Formats: sequence, C-alpha cells, structure tokens
Amino acid sequence: MAAPAFLASWIKAQRLKAPRMKDAPTFYRNLEEALDVRRTDHAMVTRTQSTWKTGEAIDFCSNDLLSLGSTGRLRTEFLEELARNPDFPLYAGGSRLMDGNYDYIEKVEQEIAEFHGTETALILNSGYEANGAIYTAIPRPGDAIVYDELVHASTHDGMAHSLALCKMPFRHNDVDSFRDILASIVDSQPLIKDGSRSVLISVESIYSMDGDICPIEELIEVAKEVCTKGNAVFIVDEAHATGIIGPNGAGLICELGLQNEIAIRLHTFGKALASSGAVILGNQTVRLALMNFARSVIYTTAPSFPAVAAIRSAYNLLRSGATQEYQEKIQHLVKHFLTTITSNEVWDEANDMGILSIPVSDNWEFRDFVTHIVPVWTRQRYNFWLVFHLQLSNISAFPIDYPVVPKGQSRIRLMFHAANTEADVELLASSICEWAKEMIAIEKGGDSKSKIPKAAQQIYAMMADV
Repeated sequence: MAAPAFLASWIKAQRLKAPRMKDAPTFYRNLEEALDVRRTDHAMVTRTQSTWKTGEAIDFCSNDLLSLGSTGRLRTEFLEELARNPDFPLYAGGSRLMDGNYDYIEKVEQEIAEFHGTETALILNSGYEANGAIYTAIPRPGDAIVYDELVHASTHDGMAHSLALCKMPFRHNDVDSFRDILASIVDSQPLIKDGSRSVLISVESIYSMDGDICPIEELIEVAKEVCTKGNAVFIVDEAHATGIIGPNGAGLICELGLQNEIAIRLHTFGKALASSGAVILGNQTVRLALMNFARSVIYTTAPSFPAVAAIRSAYNLLRSGATQEYQEKIQHLVKHFLTTITSNEVWDEANDMGILSIPVSDNWEFRDFVTHIVPVWTRQRYNFWLVFHLQLSNISAFPIDYPVVPKGQSRIRLMFHAANTEADVELLASSICEWAKEMIAIEKGGDSKSKIPKAAQQIYAMMADV
C-alpha cells in the first residue's frame, strides 16, 4: 500500500463507529464505544503494514536496529544453527518446571549469562512476560520499589501484582528526586531502615520513548549513601541497549563495568537481535525465585527449540564481533543526523518558535555515545502533519501518543538502523526542515493561503475518496 493510501486508510479508521450502531447487539456496541475513545484521540490501533516493509519507504521506525532481519544476516546464521542440530524438535513440550526443560535451552542460557558477565540466565517468551516475572516473583512482603517515572508499561503491570505495598516513583533521570524518595522510604519504613527488608530500584538503561540514558552510576552512589545497610538493589531493563551499547552489544551495564552492582538485568531479543523473547540475568537465588514464584514462568509453555536457536544465532553474531560495525554505523548515522538537522538554516528559528525540538540534540557532542532513538517534538496539534509530510517523502515514521506517553507529550520517535545510509539520513533531516519551513510561513501569516500544510491537505483530500 503506497504511503498516501496507507495514511488515508488509517485516518478513516479513526472515525467514530458506535453512534452508527444503535441497532447492534449491546455487547458489540459497548466495545465500539470504548474504541471510540481511542478514535477521538486519533489513537485507534489498526492492522496495518508499514510502507518500509513493502519497499516503498525508508525505515526510521522499526526495532530491527542492527538490521539483522532486513539484511538476512540473522536468517543465514539461524539456518546454519539448525543445520548443526538437524534433529531438533519444533516444540518445548510443556512448562520449564515440568516437561518443557531441555539441554539446549540450558546451554544457551549459560552462554548468554557468560556473555553478559553474570551467574545465570533465564529465557522467557517476551520482555513483557519477563518484567511481569521479575516484579511478581522477586519483591517480598515488606520490600519497597522505587522506580523512574518513565519505566515501561510492563514494569508497571508487574508492580501492580507485586507483594511490595510501598511503590514510589522519582522524576525521570533526576538524581536529586531519587535521593529524596529513597530517603523518605528509609525514614518511613522501619523494616527497611533496620536492613531486614529491601528497596528494589527499577530503571532502564536507555528509555524507549526519550532516547536518553540512565545516570546509573550516580544512582548507585546515592543508594549506597542513603541505604547504609546495603539493602538497596537495582533492576535494570536493558531492552534498548541490547546489541547497541557496550562491548559487542552486551549493554550499558557491561559498558560501565557495573555487572557486580546490579541484582537483576533484563535483555530482550525482539529489537536489535531481530528474534523474539527475553532473558533475565541474575544469580542462582534470583533464578530459583523466578522459577518458583513467577506465574509467567510456571503457567506457560517454555520457549521452543527454533525460538531459542534464533536467539543463539543472534548471540553468535554478537560474540564473534560481527555486529560491531553495525553498532558503530548507528553511532555515525545518529551523529550525522544531529549535525545535519541542527546546521540547517531553518533549525534555529523553528526551534525558537517551538515548531521543532530534539531534546537529545542538546550537547550530544560531549557524550561518550548516542542512542538509536531520536524523538522529534513539535506542537501537539502538528504531530500528524509532520508524519504526513514524512510519509509522503517516503520516510516511514510514526507519532507516539497517549497512552504510550503521557497526555500532552506526543512526539515522533525516529529509530536509526545499521542499514540506513547517509543519504537516507540527509533526506530525513531535509524533509523535517522543509516541513518546519512551511509551518513557520503558516504561523507568520505571510503569503500562506492555508493554515494547513500541503501534505496534510493532500491526505485530507484523499480521505473523502477512501
């Protein structure tokens, strides 16, 4: 589906449906009324296929960060791995606690643990299930959880079913706020103050909607100062650092040499590793607690051999250093984009007027590394207009809206990939600035004949024909 038709079809799906269902069964009408709330906010999710998948657009949105999927590199390694195990079963046979355990998955888990510098690893079917397992199985009654306000939805869902009754957020990446919250918990919770219960601190190494990096070293120092009994432990979600940051893509914690400071780490395989599933890293006690208390481990079928073989294939590439050049390519492309867009003649004015903002561009030259996630901010009512412009420029990018981000904080999240080129990045930057220039003219009044940019006019016109 070409970009204009793709967009027009998506917009049509946002039209309210419940008012036209007066004679429909109550059950379905009530569901549509709930869906209409999403449609009202233009947040209705539909079954679509991104235009980059059909070769009609450049991918700046998918999770195939190292491009192991799109280039076929992982497929080749995967088929070789299967060839080395020709009699592999297609099924697991049950839960890990019963008939679903097998030698191959145990071997791969040990390889992963050694790669990340920890004692044990436990593979689960998804990152969502893994976070659920952590927060339902690990906190004990009387423990407290302190978490960054922007942790993933799966972490929130896990915490909602946690045995820890005290759960308090701190402002995103704000070390002072973290200190205040941690100190308040120590002061108000006698069992934590005397060291008989623990504080579990939940953060992400790279935040998925903002692209910024956790100040983990500073947080660790504060935790040691405030929790003098040594009962503060860290849980770090490395989903977006896996394969991207650290030696051979081992993650931020390995990059900083903090393996012994972190109790639990989560790495996922559905992003840079182009597979599926996740792994929880920790010592033997953590692994046993997960296997005995985590419902998403106990009451589900274990990952199958082919799924684990795909994971192993990805780690084979990481371990061999084959993906190092892809990591470096992403670093280069993001830096090239930030340099290109901030040096455009439109940038300063668009930034000053609030039409265009890229928070991660501030002082990026002084950082040791950048991330693959670059959110672009504009006025909230302009988000879709910018997306329309990019899609019509054959650039696949999407807005991130509530409930994924808080209301009033929608943005376009750009994802950079190893297979992108400098020319792709330059087109992206010039397209954004071209749109910003048009919006500057509209806001200033000038000779603009419409208050709606050309790309949006084109899409709105197509809607009538869809």
